Amino acid sequence: MECEICGRQVSDNPKKAKIEGSVMIVCDECAKLGKIQKAPPKPKFRKSNKPKKNKTTKQNYSKDEPKEELVEDFNVKIRKARESKNLSREELGQKIYEKVSVINRIESGKMIPDIRLTKKLENALNITLIENIEELDLSKYTGNPSQGRTLGNVVKIKKR
Repeated sequence: MECEICGRQVSDNPKKAKIEGSVMIVCDECAKLGKIQKAPPKPKFRKSNKPKKNKTTKQNYSKDEPKEELVEDFNVKIRKARESKNLSREELGQKIYEKVSVINRIESGKMIPDIRLTKKLENALNITLIENIEELDLSKYTGNPSQGRTLGNVVKIKKR
């Protein structure tokens, strides 16, 4: 191994030194130019007397795609429903126990509500914001048979 400052061979005892903000492996002579860094302490593992938890409980992880999705124009739908009920943003916020800033951000499209907040909004405004996603039959989206299926055959392009 070579000293990173002078290039001399350091075989028996290389040292780590912090010189001008950089930690380098150096020889004994060059180590005097900076502050020698100590090796981090090895972690001490203690055997715990606590009993291990049995992990036989089934977790609710789904490897499948989600079955429900928030509608695309949720912010417009929420604003129109709120206005049709003659509610201000403050009144809606009080009704569902949320801050006015949250309502503002949702209606402006800057925030996507989580499932809990979406359910609250659905109940308070009597609207549907979550739609079920049906399985796609990809066979009807094949383009030219010689090219096979491409992403362009399946995707709906939304123009703004």
